[in-house]
Amino acid sequence: MFDFGIIPPAMFLGMVIFMLYGFPVAFSLAAVGLFFGIIGIVTGHFGEVFLQALPLRFFGILSNDLLLAIPFFTFMGAVLERCGLAEDLLEGTGKLFGGLPGGLAYAVILVGAVLGAITGTVAASVITMGVISLPIMLRYGYSPRLATGVIAASGTITQVIPPSLVLVVLADQLGRSVGDMYLGAIGPSILQVSIFVLFILVMSILRPKSMPPLPKEVRGDFNWALLAKVLMGMVPSIVLIFLVLGTIFMGLATPTEAGALGVVGAMALAAMNRRLTWPLIREAMTSTTHITSMVVMILIGSTCFSLVFQGMDGSRWIEHMLSGIPGGPVGFLIFVNIFIFVLAFFLDFFEIAFIVIPMLAPVASHLGIDLIWFGVLICVNMQTSFMHPPFGFALFYLRSIASKDVKTSDIYMGALPWVGMQLILVAIVIFWPQSVTYWLDHGPKVDPNSIKIEVPGFGGQLGLPPIGGGNGSPQIPGLTLPPLGLPGTPPPPAK
Repeated sequence: MFDFGIIPPAMFLGMVIFMLYGFPVAFSLAAVGLFFGIIGIVTGHFGEVFLQALPLRFFGILSNDLLLAIPFFTFMGAVLERCGLAEDLLEGTGKLFGGLPGGLAYAVILVGAVLGAITGTVAASVITMGVISLPIMLRYGYSPRLATGVIAASGTITQVIPPSLVLVVLADQLGRSVGDMYLGAIGPSILQVSIFVLFILVMSILRPKSMPPLPKEVRGDFNWALLAKVLMGMVPSIVLIFLVLGTIFMGLATPTEAGALGVVGAMALAAMNRRLTWPLIREAMTSTTHITSMVVMILIGSTCFSLVFQGMDGSRWIEHMLSGIPGGPVGFLIFVNIFIFVLAFFLDFFEIAFIVIPMLAPVASHLGIDLIWFGVLICVNMQTSFMHPPFGFALFYLRSIASKDVKTSDIYMGALPWVGMQLILVAIVIFWPQSVTYWLDHGPKVDPNSIKIEVPGFGGQLGLPPIGGGNGSPQIPGLTLPPLGLPGTPPPPAK
């Protein structure tokens, strides 16, 4: 454990102590990094030349075009949260499924998935659906545990369904394309929604009294007018989803450009609902500024920490420890997911992404694990950070808008089955990587050594020298080429 010195483990322990103490994460990481950097310079374990790279790293963060997608997606979600779209979707879908046992639960799950695809924020989904659907579900006989659990869980689907902010951050930290990360998340998203719907179906058969159908006078008649109302709520949402995700998948726009298109689409939807006002825009801009500033400050702090940690061979220490885990890649993934599940009790998903992922990604790459698969798997796991009692933020959001008649114990106990279903999805993604990689376009596989170039006038083919092997220049019959060298290298003396 200490083959690479005592400082890397001490740095990791110092970071954990600061986190448990509750000091702001960004400043904790920067303080720990700079403190141990000074110790390393004094003891001769760390070169001060490393610290000269910090200004360049800070500039790289602020000039990163990919991270510009975060304020766009955040602003889009903040506008949609306040424009009345969720109310229309929930009202129409609730009446459409209201005649079935558990019909409101189905509606909450499906609308949560749609909102997740157009807002990308958990707080917006949980609060909006909680305010609208929780009183109705309780009024018509739904179990408080079931009602609160399905609302919280449907809001956390936002973490996995593109255009999730978590996927943008993970793509940046793993050095992978956001488009590929979004494509990889399609399979787990569909599986998660299917698992939730299947759970409601089973519970409606086993315990129908806990989720009775709506009375006919409430849901109305099932007719074309109702279908038209649902479609009128769905079609603008589908158009916005295509505007954001379709342009990325088709290669027509970068994630940043697609986020800007999403902002325009969100403002258009708000205008259609006659809610595009200056107070709405001001609130959305304030929320966006807070989240973006938090992300940038955490990134700056984590850069200070990671620069010193890597300069102290911390990455080699982590790789040395984790590469020897029994079970190979699968054993590594199981250990990592248990570790992150525990960390999620105490850390926000941004903190996990900026602190832990850069330590784990080199080990995953060394073990031959596809980093898109790895990133989506971590994202699926981090859903649980919003759900598991007593620290899940989705539960806090729900508690803040639920009436006093709803016990906090009911909210916590109602969340447990849904956490179990999220962990089932984690296991599925670990043992069935095709659920992620199936959607990716890996492109044709070409062996460079098999390439032959036809050269007219030289009587045959020109074979390229093996990549990384052999010296000198390719030989062509009847033609002598000078030795290959670097630009500016003087030619060899004539013989």
